[in-house]
Amino acid sequence: MQQKTKYNISERKLFLRIIDVVVVGASIFILSSFLDFHYFKALGSNLIIWISTLCVYILFFGEIFELYNLKVSSSRFLVIRSVFITALLVTVFYIFTPIISPELPEHRLQILYLFIVVFMPLTIWRFMYIGLVTLPKYHKYILLIGDEVELSDLIPLISKNAPDNNIIGYVSNNKILNLDKYNFFDAANIKIKDIVSEYSVSEIVVSKSKISTSHKINNQLIQLFENGVSIVSSRKFIENITFSLPVLNLKESFYDYLAFSTSHQSNLYIVFIRLIDVLISLIGVLFFVIFLPFFVIGNLVANRGSLFYFQDRVGKKGKTFNIIKLRTMISNAESDGAVWADKNDHRITSFGRCLRKTRLDEMPQFFNILRGEMSLIGPRPERPKFVDELEKELPFYAIRHVIKPGLTGWAQVMHPYASNLEEQKTKLHYDLYYIKERNLLLDFRILIKTISTVVYFKGN
Repeated sequence: MQQKTKYNISERKLFLRIIDVVVVGASIFILSSFLDFHYFKALGSNLIIWISTLCVYILFFGEIFELYNLKVSSSRFLVIRSVFITALLVTVFYIFTPIISPELPEHRLQILYLFIVVFMPLTIWRFMYIGLVTLPKYHKYILLIGDEVELSDLIPLISKNAPDNNIIGYVSNNKILNLDKYNFFDAANIKIKDIVSEYSVSEIVVSKSKISTSHKINNQLIQLFENGVSIVSSRKFIENITFSLPVLNLKESFYDYLAFSTSHQSNLYIVFIRLIDVLISLIGVLFFVIFLPFFVIGNLVANRGSLFYFQDRVGKKGKTFNIIKLRTMISNAESDGAVWADKNDHRITSFGRCLRKTRLDEMPQFFNILRGEMSLIGPRPERPKFVDELEKELPFYAIRHVIKPGLTGWAQVMHPYASNLEEQKTKLHYDLYYIKERNLLLDFRILIKTISTVVYFKGN
């Protein structure tokens, strides 16, 4: 059973990281050997440390500036923007860390060469990548098995979140009207092995339905599984491509599906996170004090009122606490009662909009973290009035309160704003995913995405 070459999302991201490092390293070797580039002229262990430091900077700043975001990586304009900023920051940080990088060269032109040796190879290689990933042989071909209701919801999700997956068709009892462009295979007389072979199917996505659990279909799937064909449940597939819990899991069987992450039960993880919270919050408070004069001037000119804003929020175990923010709305913004803020809310001042775009309005919450009311990472705390409403409308909403709320969180970076019930429901799926998968790697990803949000002014 011959299958076409394909790469999943994690493999592509790993591939990008490895080749980024290789092309820069190869370029340094070539330029140092044949041209007038003496920045890395050294022998022994120093050279290994210097190159390793450069690679770490490339990977770190590449992550911040979205070089490993597959949507960005498929756009030439976005690639040039991200590579340029990454190369610039790598160069600046590299020349200011002389202990783990070479001393500043006598000829400052070598610094420009360093920027070029990072920028040009990465740009050329990434343009080559864009040409390669569009080749059909690198696409992933999947077959869906399920009933009309779930397939009608699943296919749009795949198109939106995993466009590198080519749906070759679906197996069901009846042809679905709104899925005319996909091949329909009748479950009554289907030979899945023949479809897998003909269309080079690399993965079969199976929903929980009478079709997939039927004796005939189930036996065929077992044989294919034994032959090495990847078979995954639709729920797990949705979780993998959206990084949130599927809607279908918010049912009575939810408690069978959701368990605390192993990190939640680890005292070592909890103590480590608290130490990181305190350390980063102390640094955050220091920066807040440094920027405070600018906030005061901006508030006097464009806000005209109190600088700080205090508000009750619901924290861990449902306990309320007083959150501290820089005021971004006009005075008496809620004279007619509390309402969700809209993305383009007319109550937001010009200075307040700037603070929101950069997320600087959240800086005073470092004091909440130091007091132990919040953590650096967790579900964003909501107001008691809204929590009462959401708990009535959304099953399991209160589960968000089993951990401390955060200054930033998985829902915050994946779905930045929610001004209605449907968007709150989407954010809930991300928050529950974080509670289920919580670990240091995921926490690090959230921090990097938060920095990217601030850098690109994606806040609302």
